[in-house]
Amino acid sequence: MNEKKDELVAAIIKVMQAVKGMEKNSQVGSGRMAYSGTKDQDVKEVFNDALSNNGLCMLPMDIEESTELSRWEETNQYGTKQKQSVFTKVKVKYLLCHESGQSQVICGYGHGVDSQDKGAGKATTYAMKNALLYTFLTPVGKIDDTDTTHSQEIEAPQASQPEPKKKSTLIVNSKEFFNGIEKKASYEKMKEHYFITEAVMKAYLKALEDGSK
Repeated sequence: MNEKKDELVAAIIKVMQAVKGMEKNSQVGSGRMAYSGTKDQDVKEVFNDALSNNGLCMLPMDIEESTELSRWEETNQYGTKQKQSVFTKVKVKYLLCHESGQSQVICGYGHGVDSQDKGAGKATTYAMKNALLYTFLTPVGKIDDTDTTHSQEIEAPQASQPEPKKKSTLIVNSKEFFNGIEKKASYEKMKEHYFITEAVMKAYLKALEDGSK
């Protein structure tokens, strides 16, 4: 036998009638990865009024969470620094309660990326926004997020490649250089370590053969 939820359903319909839509009034990120979004504060303010006016409240019940930690090094003119990214994703269950005692479990999914400890907060905030907007079928902006910019791929951080060994300037009296010639090192091998043209290399090899270094 189905549990009676007529008062709960009636209250949900009234909230849907009260909150007909929300605008994307904030920009998240910058540059080509920027997208428009709806502020968490705005969502909570609108639904706080609509829910409370209709005898409803929403309580978090359970969180399924997973976290991925990525670390890499970045080198710039100031040196090399250790970087990290913490990616947190959550699936949260909420209990949507009516003052009559009737209730319904609803879910929200969210994820967040941060370099320190803010990823979990971002993910749970996102999850609550999704739960509210999707439960009450609230349109946001002109086109749904999943059809436009909000679903842009975020490039995963990549470990920086080690810098190639720096070449030395050509020093004619370099012992290392002449040892390389004496061992008949190839031009391709020598140019890995020295700024030297093939013509110069041949000239030194010929001078070595003539015994007139």
